[in-house]
Amino acid sequence: MLLTPDAGFLSNYFAEESNFRTLFPLHLQKMDALHWSPLPVIGKAVQFLVQDEVVSVLDIGSGIGKFCLAGAFYRPAAHYYGVEQREQLVTQAAIVRGRLGLNNVHFIHGNFTQLDLKQYDHFYFYNSFFENLSTSDRIDDSIAYSRELYNYYSHYLYNQLEEKPAGTRIVTYCSWGDEIPNGYKLIESHFDSLLKCWIKERQL
Repeated sequence: MLLTPDAGFLSNYFAEESNFRTLFPLHLQKMDALHWSPLPVIGKAVQFLVQDEVVSVLDIGSGIGKFCLAGAFYRPAAHYYGVEQREQLVTQAAIVRGRLGLNNVHFIHGNFTQLDLKQYDHFYFYNSFFENLSTSDRIDDSIAYSRELYNYYSHYLYNQLEEKPAGTRIVTYCSWGDEIPNGYKLIESHFDSLLKCWIKERQL
């Protein structure tokens, strides 16, 4: 059962990275700086993704759910969905969601290619595909990795985003932009251009 969130209670956890990390076991705390977005990055991302209307935002490769959890605190009107292949990370994310009482956060165990992306309005992408190219910066060995998978995932996301309607927003962090189709315009960039904010302007 989810609790009703209290702003004062939540603000402590999202005030500092070190405070947020205490919500998770030590082995996951140690991965935070490398594998999950910093809180200021998330704050800037959801400021762009969530305007005045109620929208659904999908985090592709959500890990421990940091983007969704923090996004729900910073911009509580939206619904945040995180999809992650590692079941143990989804379990931890769900435990923390319940502890924080965030009713607008939802976690999905699976591969993002199994989802219908038409169900989501906007997207956040912290280059979760890069693990397929790097042998030293992987979270674990519980899933398959290959350059072929990197190419497949990048092309799949590109094609799915190409089918989204005008007005679709996507924020990328530490991405080479392989997944951004023509028709999306770069609107903002922050943090030495590591964070990029895009809007689809037209159908091609």
